[in-house]
Order: sequence, then structure tokens, then C-alpha cells
Amino acid sequence: MTAHPGANIISIHGKTPKIHETAFIAPGSTIIGDVEIGAGSSIWYNCVVRADVFTIHIGERTNVQDGSVLHCDPPRPGDEEGSPLIIGDDVLIGHMAMVHGCRIEDRGFVGLGAIVMNKAVIGSDAMLAAGAMLTERKIMGERELWAGRPAKMLKELSDAAILGMKVGTAHYAENAKHHAAAVAAALS
Repeated sequence: MTAHPGANIISIHGKTPKIHETAFIAPGSTIIGDVEIGAGSSIWYNCVVRADVFTIHIGERTNVQDGSVLHCDPPRPGDEEGSPLIIGDDVLIGHMAMVHGCRIEDRGFVGLGAIVMNKAVIGSDAMLAAGAMLTERKIMGERELWAGRPAKMLKELSDAAILGMKVGTAHYAENAKHHAAAVAAALS
């Protein structure tokens, strides 16, 4: 595993985070337990990714922006499958989001300060607006924009909006490389 200076990488219950060597884990972030982070992904400053009770999987080129909290729930009586957190490839998760035991499909988008609860699903190319709360078991279809607390569907996203999300993903993948170099330089 590549060193991630200033980040807290913690094993618990015999589970150690598996972080791809090309992932950027910013100083101040804490990654705990049964977490897998894919190639080119980035976990930004002061995020918590805590898989102490079940699993968290983050795909490739996904970014989790500053101050976000990711967690999951274990299997239990009445909920034998539990609520793992499954995040696909090329996902954007905005600053200060709370993402818990849900599924975000490839190219999904979670806005600033949004909340996604257990067993909810954000479909491919779908966007949960800033400040929205996607309650338990709600399912957002592909290309849908949802907003509000609780979140409700507003409209289908345009091709231009989807292109904007793709540009954002590419920006974060590139910017993570610059931050990794800056952190390394600051510590040398």
C-alpha cells in the first residue's frame, strides 16, 4: 500500500483498508476497516470513511470531497443483507455530504451537504441536489435530478448537465494528482 502522509489508515476487526496505489487520500482523512478504494479515486481533506461494521467499496476515479462522512450498517435480524456502501466509478460526492449504507451507480452525483440514507440508490448519471436528503430505500433512476428534504424527482437531466458532471470528474482526477505532489513536496 502506498503511503498517504497525514491520513489515518486504520485496521479494525482484522480488516485493513485496500487503497489503490494511484488513489489520493488527503491529509486529515480517516479510512477505517473494510474499505476498498479504486484506481484514480480521491478522498479529500478531513473525510471519514468508516467501515468498522460492514463494507465500503469505492470504484475508480471517484471523488469524495472535503469533510464528507461515509458509513454503513451491518446485517442484523430482520435485515440480513445489511447496508453496505457501494459507490461506482466516476462518482462525484460534494463537500460535507453524508453517505450511509446506500448504492451510488457509475457517474452518480451527490451535491454539497446532501444526505443519502440506507438502501437508497442513485442511478447512473443521476444528481442529488445540494442540501437534499434521499431517505431510506428511495431509488433515483438514471439521469434524474432530485432535490428537497425529503428529496423528490424534479426532472430528467439534459445532455449538457451530464457532460458537466463528466468534466467535474475529470477535474478532480487531475487535481488529485497536483494535491498529491503538493503534499509530498510539503513533507520533504
